[in-house]
Amino acid sequence: MSDPKSDDKTPEATAVTPSENPPAGSKRAPVRRQANRRRFIRSAVMLGGVLGLAMLGYIPVANARNRRLRPPGALEEGDLLSSCIKCGQCVQVCPVAAIRLDDIASGFGLGVPYIDARAQACDFSCDAVQCILACPTGSLTYRKPGSLGTRAGMPLARPPVLKAKEADAEPTLNLAERIGVARLSRPDACLAVQGRGFSGQARGADYRGRLRYVAVDRWKPIGVRDHPYERDLCNLCVSECPIKDAITMAETIAADGSKHYRPQVLEQCVGCGVCEMICPVEPTAIVIDPRQPWSA
Repeated sequence: MSDPKSDDKTPEATAVTPSENPPAGSKRAPVRRQANRRRFIRSAVMLGGVLGLAMLGYIPVANARNRRLRPPGALEEGDLLSSCIKCGQCVQVCPVAAIRLDDIASGFGLGVPYIDARAQACDFSCDAVQCILACPTGSLTYRKPGSLGTRAGMPLARPPVLKAKEADAEPTLNLAERIGVARLSRPDACLAVQGRGFSGQARGADYRGRLRYVAVDRWKPIGVRDHPYERDLCNLCVSECPIKDAITMAETIAADGSKHYRPQVLEQCVGCGVCEMICPVEPTAIVIDPRQPWSA
C-alpha cells in the first residue's frame, strides 16, 4: 500500500518549471526578433555608409565656390565634370607634371584634373598638347563639338604661336580656346612697376618647378632653380611666356621724363600660368583667372 505522503510529494518532485525546460517556441520568438532587429540595423548602417561614400564624390562639386584652372582644351565646367571619367591619362603624359587630380577635401570634384599654376604651370613642352590627345572622352579637346556652347571671349582670335616653334614651318599651337587670362593682381609689388631688376633663382633654391628653356634644350624642361636670371629690369613674365604676343612690357613716360614699366596682358593670352609660376615676388604679383574670358 502506498504511502499517501509519498504520493503527495511526487507531483512536486517531478514537476518541471517553464524556466528549466521551456516548450518549443515559447522563448525563442523574442530572441529571433532581437536578432532580426540587430541584422536590420546593421544592414541599414552599411547601406547608409555605402550611399554616403557614393555621395562624397558629388558633395565637393556641389559645394565648390572657387574656380580651378583646368588643362588646355577643357570643356566648360559643367560639361567637364559630367564627361571626365577621372582616368588620369592627362596626368601621365604631361612632361612637366603640371596636371593634378583633385582630392575629396579640395571641394572641386574628386579626381578631376586641374593645374596649380603657381606650383607648376603648363609650358607646352609637349608642343602637341598631349593631354588632349590622351583624353579618351573628349573632356579635353582641340575643338568643341557644335552642340556644346562657347562663351564669348573664350575663343582665341587666331591660333597661338608657340615661341619654341617659331622657326618651324608650322609654329602654331593646336588650341582654339583659352583656359584663363593673366592679370596683374598686385601692381605695387611688381618689380617692373617699381623699376627694379632681378638677379638669382626666380623662386629660390627649394622650388621644384620646371620650364622649357629653348636656349638650353628645346625638348627637355629643366628646373627653374637651375636657371638663374640677371635682369636690369624684371621682365620674367614676358620673356618666359611660351606664347608669342600674349604679354608685353608696356613703357610709359611720366611728366618728369622718367620711364615707367608695367606688364600688359594681350588677347593672345591662353591662361597657361607660366607668368604666375615664374614671378619672383611672393605672393605673386601676376595671377591667372581660371576660365576667365578675354575682355579688352
